[in-house]
Amino acid sequence: MVEQRKVAVIGLGYVGLPLAVAFAHKRSVIGFDINPRRIEELKRGYDRTDEVSSDELKAVSALDLTANPHELARADFHIVAVPTPVDGANIPDLTLLKRASETVGRILKRGDIVVYESTVYPGATEEDCIPVLEKFSGLKFGTDFTVGYSPERINPGDKEHSFTKIRKVVSGSDENTADVVAQVYESVVEAGVFRARNIKTAEAAKVIENTQRDLNIALVNELAMIFERMDINTYDVLAAAGTKWNFLPFKPGLVGGHCIGVDPYYLTHKAQSLGYHPQVILAGRRINDGFASWIVQKAIKEMMNGPGLGGTRDRTVTILGMTFKENIRDVRNSKSADLVRSFRDYGFEVQIHDPYAIPEEVHEEYGMEIVTDLASLKPASCVVVAVGHGVYRNLDASAVRALSLPDALWVDVKCGVDARMVRDSGFSYWSC
Repeated sequence: MVEQRKVAVIGLGYVGLPLAVAFAHKRSVIGFDINPRRIEELKRGYDRTDEVSSDELKAVSALDLTANPHELARADFHIVAVPTPVDGANIPDLTLLKRASETVGRILKRGDIVVYESTVYPGATEEDCIPVLEKFSGLKFGTDFTVGYSPERINPGDKEHSFTKIRKVVSGSDENTADVVAQVYESVVEAGVFRARNIKTAEAAKVIENTQRDLNIALVNELAMIFERMDINTYDVLAAAGTKWNFLPFKPGLVGGHCIGVDPYYLTHKAQSLGYHPQVILAGRRINDGFASWIVQKAIKEMMNGPGLGGTRDRTVTILGMTFKENIRDVRNSKSADLVRSFRDYGFEVQIHDPYAIPEEVHEEYGMEIVTDLASLKPASCVVVAVGHGVYRNLDASAVRALSLPDALWVDVKCGVDARMVRDSGFSYWSC
């Protein structure tokens, strides 16, 4: 019976924790993470990702949190939700996924189902994960256990489109498994499920969702580069074009994070292994990966052409925002880090502020120091609003003056600061 299935969630990050909590409202759930500190924090009701509130964590008594992999043996429906990043050469890194498969394989038993939610290239579940499960379980796939794939659709920081409110794509290695996977998810997902034809189809659906967004953002980023040469404001153009009913409302900006800036490389890697070299997708990736460098070069050009030019000008730059998007804590694949590196390459002293990012995580990930208090920043000759946090959008004239040296340049990547206020305060302003 589907109702009797005991669910275990492996990996309690931005994806796994909301998933585990949602299931725990309906049934007994084992929540496993390899990080004992993470487990202890969650037991105290603290989620450092801010995806689940303290009250909600304390309210789900059916969620059994553990860092002991042996506890997973009590489950028969295992959901793997671990990160799948790319390495420094933008090659898919399945290390954590394979380690999670090994962990599950060691406790796997006859009749179990393993469902993967991590983003992968089409074919990875069957080609990379199943062999690991067989090796460490000693069981035979299709006879002793089966697998499914249901791609995660969590949007960090989005309280409206939460796990239960987003239609879930599901798939299974056979019809019966697909039925069970669909029914288990249907028990918690209010928006319902969509059954993909097979596992590869579900895997492909996930990577093209974010590839499509990546390409659309790359288009407007390239438009921003073109319009800058024409002395046209890109946002003014987008506002005009957006009056047409079918114009897509994408805006220029930095593309980081664990999905949009990563998933296309999973698809292109698989395509290249099959002898096809993607052109459009990789072109979009080059534009978006290079956008931070373009912003820095534009900022320096504006500074050199502005008042106070030359070696006497202060060389302090303030970067406002280190997370990969607004109003969240997630700093994975932050393109603000690219801004920092580029400015430093040109000899600038850079100070970084973010009210959401955890300083220890930023230091561990990038070797960079940040401050969380605006008042601790010294006035700078250039202030870059890299992330559209609410605190930056609400800056008033006094805060703008406190952050700026005379003749300072404000670079507003997200176009969230009041441009007139900045200019009326006596500073230069530039946005994409």
